[in-house]
Amino acid sequence: MTQAAPYTEFEPLTLGPNSRVFVLTGAGLSAESGLATFRDAAGLWEGHAVEDVASPEGWARDPELVWHFYSERREQLLSVAPNAAHLAFTAQEALMGERLYLCTQNVDDLQERAGAQRVVHMHGELVKSRCERCSRPPVRDLGSYHSLAVIPRCACSARMRPHICWFGEVPYFMNEIDEELSRCDVFISVGTSGVVYPAAQFVRQAKRRAGVRAVYIGPEKPENGGAFDECRIGVATAVLPGLFASAPQVAPAP
Repeated sequence: MTQAAPYTEFEPLTLGPNSRVFVLTGAGLSAESGLATFRDAAGLWEGHAVEDVASPEGWARDPELVWHFYSERREQLLSVAPNAAHLAFTAQEALMGERLYLCTQNVDDLQERAGAQRVVHMHGELVKSRCERCSRPPVRDLGSYHSLAVIPRCACSARMRPHICWFGEVPYFMNEIDEELSRCDVFISVGTSGVVYPAAQFVRQAKRRAGVRAVYIGPEKPENGGAFDECRIGVATAVLPGLFASAPQVAPAP
């Protein structure tokens, strides 16, 4: 049965020497840094209908509006800093290496700015742009966003677009994510609503493996809270620094 209680009622997590931890983070984590979430309760993204600024159709209809929208989001991102929860995950990554898999629904770079080396952005990255036509990899793009009206061009002459997974598009790295979900023995979700798919199904996917412990962390129980073993109710900046009991050590080679 799922337990939903203040985080202070739970013991820190103790990991084994070979534990593999899958972490899924959502908008609630970045909100604690002061970064406004895109979508509000009315389903609007900063006052815009989703289909206007976060869909391939919106891009085709009015690319200047879409570029301007993400330019403003970029400006906002530059005004905030990583918080204690980002730093806690970075510290844990330093201890566990590749056995800690950091997957985020967030498009900001706060986790990287906190020092994390292995962050998987399933919904893309606000600090990058990519060609709308050719297969050139995304590029880090800070300067061009400051020119709100001019959309830059790729070397192939097509427009560059925000490197964001829009509604109707397939999230990135799904094969890699599926593999990691099948290998983890601890699943941690932080600041997610439990309503956005496919991420909302990750906890059930991880729990298909016998013995997997699933823990949710956030200010309130998420929509998919019944799938977790524990819902530790509290803000991430308070919960994360003391989440793990001790530094897990890598098992010696046989």
